[in-house]
Amino acid sequence: MANTTIDMQKVRQIIRLKSEGKSNRLISETLKVHRTTVRRYIVSLESSGVSYEELLLKSDAELKALFVQYTDPGKDKRTEALKAWLPYMDKELKRVGVDRLNLWMEYKELHPDGYAYSHFCREYNRHEKQDDVSMHFEHKAGDKLYIDFAGSKLEIVDRCTGEIQKVEVLVCVLGCSQLSYVEAVESQKKDHFITGVENALHYFGGVPQAIVPDNLKSAVTRASKYEPYLNETFQDFALYYGTVILPTRSLKPRDKALVERTVNIIYKRIYAPLRNTLFFSLAELNQAIVELLEDHHRLKFKGKDHSRRELFDQVERDTLATLPQSRYELKKFAWATVLKSSHVCLSEDKHYYSVHYKYLGEKVKVCYTVASVEVYHKGERIALHQRSLSAFKYTTIRDHMPSTHNFVSDWSPEKFLGWAEDVGPEARVLVEKILQSRHHPEQAYKSCVGILSMARKVGKDRLNNACTRAMFYQSYTYQSIKNILDNGLDKQPIKEDTQYALPLHGNIRGKDYYN
Repeated sequence: MANTTIDMQKVRQIIRLKSEGKSNRLISETLKVHRTTVRRYIVSLESSGVSYEELLLKSDAELKALFVQYTDPGKDKRTEALKAWLPYMDKELKRVGVDRLNLWMEYKELHPDGYAYSHFCREYNRHEKQDDVSMHFEHKAGDKLYIDFAGSKLEIVDRCTGEIQKVEVLVCVLGCSQLSYVEAVESQKKDHFITGVENALHYFGGVPQAIVPDNLKSAVTRASKYEPYLNETFQDFALYYGTVILPTRSLKPRDKALVERTVNIIYKRIYAPLRNTLFFSLAELNQAIVELLEDHHRLKFKGKDHSRRELFDQVERDTLATLPQSRYELKKFAWATVLKSSHVCLSEDKHYYSVHYKYLGEKVKVCYTVASVEVYHKGERIALHQRSLSAFKYTTIRDHMPSTHNFVSDWSPEKFLGWAEDVGPEARVLVEKILQSRHHPEQAYKSCVGILSMARKVGKDRLNNACTRAMFYQSYTYQSIKNILDNGLDKQPIKEDTQYALPLHGNIRGKDYYN
């Protein structure tokens, strides 16, 4: 292939065959090297002014150096121009939509005699390999945020007792600009973890397209190489901010090499300066961290003319998605079964919340925050309540209850007296007597319901007559009214003057016996 660098042993064979007077075509066919490549080597070596015999006596290193020196008289200038262009490529390739072809076209506009696209790409590949022998990732602006907890912890001291508390340190870093966010949190628990990540998004002033966490329990419920199970609350957090979660593979630290490297830098730039300072609260510690973090961001990259803060402001800031107007309200999730009372119990508070009675016995998911409680069935929200912390109490929406439940819940003396008034005056008086005859009004409610419900079967007039007869005999019970109606006694007049004489019997002593 033309313009391909070949082994020095083949270069020696080219020199030997040429010294024997062989043609370039014959040398090309013999050594299986492109004719243009053969001609390029011969021209370069002959321009050195050294004879073929002397060239064959030189070492490989000397021969290679001689070849590089005389291959192309204008190569030094073009090479220097290209090398000066490569750092600019590093920065521009991070922009969305920018690729090597775009940058090569810009390069050719500035340097019309510059290298062809293939040589241009080879030089950039060689430039990339100088930084890292492992796989190279080109981090696009606004693409990913890498997060992890530092292995070493910081400390705060209780001002009263002097007790030392170890605190976790959360590190978040944007892939493109490597702008970082560092915060000390109480633990790696879900609440502290999500709050720390949210603080990072507000520190950056925007949301990346993806968040790349480690496989800690606060982010991943069950790790998997292909389809990890995400923590439900963290996934809901990502949905609220319009981003996605891309967990790293287990035991693959190179998946998050950027944040691992950042943690090592944080040890030097933050941990070391704070090692002899006492802090008495998380807020005090985090304030010191932020100040040192800004100093770190203003330092220029090694071998480059810009800092992390400058790169972020110029390239990445505008590519981040806009933050929501309000912060995420931390949610918790629980599963519950709808009880026969049409309520579910939130076990954390021991409080009961109503759902529609058609879901009796169904498994539902309860999603709750500090202010609200939502109940979902198969992905559909079926209830929304304000959260209450009163243990063993009920929060009920009337429409959730069956009509019979609503009827019973409304029982009161006033309700039954009003119902009886609608039946008739005699029924009202009887209900008053029944309510007064019980120690507690609720003891009489079922009797009242039974009596007043008879109006639908026999009519108001018959029920009023039956109430009149029952009051005459001072019998204020449901069974008395039922017997009167069943036997048709309500249709017969009441004989108030009826006298019942005792039957004649020989064993009756009579009133004179006691004289």
